This record gives sequence, structure tokens and C-alpha cells, in this order.
Amino acid sequence: MKKVVIMGATSGIGLNVAERLASVGMRVAIAGRKVEVMRELQQKYPGRIVYSRIDVTQDDAPERLRDLIRRLGGMDVYFHVAGIGYGNDELEIDKEVATMQTNVVGFTRMVDTAFRYFRDERAGFGQIAAITSVAGTNGIGHLAAYSASKKFQQTYLRALNQLSTIQKLHIRFTDIRPGWIRTPLLEDDRNYPMIMQLPYVVPRIVRALRRRARVAVVDWRWNLLVGLWRLVPNALWVRLPIPVETIASPARTALNSAEAADGELS
Repeated sequence: MKKVVIMGATSGIGLNVAERLASVGMRVAIAGRKVEVMRELQQKYPGRIVYSRIDVTQDDAPERLRDLIRRLGGMDVYFHVAGIGYGNDELEIDKEVATMQTNVVGFTRMVDTAFRYFRDERAGFGQIAAITSVAGTNGIGHLAAYSASKKFQQTYLRALNQLSTIQKLHIRFTDIRPGWIRTPLLEDDRNYPMIMQLPYVVPRIVRALRRRARVAVVDWRWNLLVGLWRLVPNALWVRLPIPVETIASPARTALNSAEAADGELS
């Protein structure tokens, strides 16, 4: 893993993974919407960081990504972190649609661009990785669009894995599914179940990238929990009361930032 592009790298997971990789000598291209944050990281690691302002919901995002890859001098790993989500009991349509535009349409737009790059310009070799979520295991009522969009991402990566195999390519896929992570988007005075800190999570994510793990749930406790979730019959699952305060803070309904997608239930 030498040249890595991280889409959604201006806070949280994306920013911390970018800094960790740059600190060990890798060349990293970072993208997001907070230019000042990216500029500061480039100044900290001159010669190792290039950056570009990219909004995955915009039609010009693929061309901007291709330009960023050219400036990096090629790409070995594409790591997609960008996404948004809301705790939305009232099903406010703008929030549901915005989530789908970013997590489904934007995700597809960028991952497909990376796939075509590896197929057409790297003789079929490369790695596509993404932060999805444990929320993609089952539909969560308070997070309907978010959990559905994460399930989409997991299924899409699996489908592309099959397509790569059928086309006799050598593209590897890594689906990283974290649970709650303490980031600036979470309220400091609120307790979240099995919450993890970034210094604990980031090395595990980097390890999954290096090992090119097909699926990595972070951490073992969440792996156990999602295993149990899969065993719950649908007739029982839809009756499970999941209080909204355990899923999203009323004061901060956004789970992820469009720039970093590292949010509360990432």
C-alpha cells in the first residue's frame, strides 16, 4: 500500500487515517470540502500529501478524482469515507433524500470511478475500501435512510467483487464496519453504547486496509453484537424498542459529516 486516495478526509476517521499513513512515509491524496484542514495537513507532511476539494454529490466529482489521482502519480488504494446520516423519526424528506444522495448516489459515483481506473489504467490491480457501518446489518427505524444506505454500500461492494472476479481482474475489496466512535460530532457529556476512541479505532482500520480484509467489523464487541443481530427473526426485530437517545443525540442529529463521514454510528 503505497499511494492511497482518501475520499472524506477532513475530520474524524478520514483525517486520522490520512495522517497516520503520511507519518510512515506513504503518499496520500485527500479529498473533502474543508480546504483549510487539508492545506494544514499538506504543510505538516510536504511531499506526501496532495489534496482537492471534492463534493461527491456533484457531477464533476469523478473528473476531480481522476485529476487528484494524476497529481498523486497513480493510485494503489481507494478509500471511501465520505457520507452523511440523520436520526430522523419524523422522516423529514430532505434529510432522507440527502442521505441517499451522498451515501448511495455519491458513493456509487466515486467507487465506480475507482473501479474503472484500476481496470483500465492499472491492468486490473488495486484495492477499493470503504467505511460502511454496523447499522447496515438490519434496518434501524430511527436511522431508516442511513441504515438502508449502508446496506446498499455493503451489497454494492460485494457485487463489484463478483464483477471483478468474472472479468478476471485483481481488484480487492475491503468493507470496514465500525460501531460508535467518539468524534467531534458526538456530545461529550452523552454516553453511547460500546463507544470507541479514534486512537483505538484508527490502527484497526489501517490494519484492515493493509491486510486487505474482505470485511472488518471494528471492534470484536461490535462483531459479536452484529452476529447476534443477524440471528434475530424479522418478526421480532421490528418489535425491538430502540430508544432514539441510544442512536442519535437530539441536539446533533447528523451522524456523519459530508466531509468526513466518520460520525456517531459509522
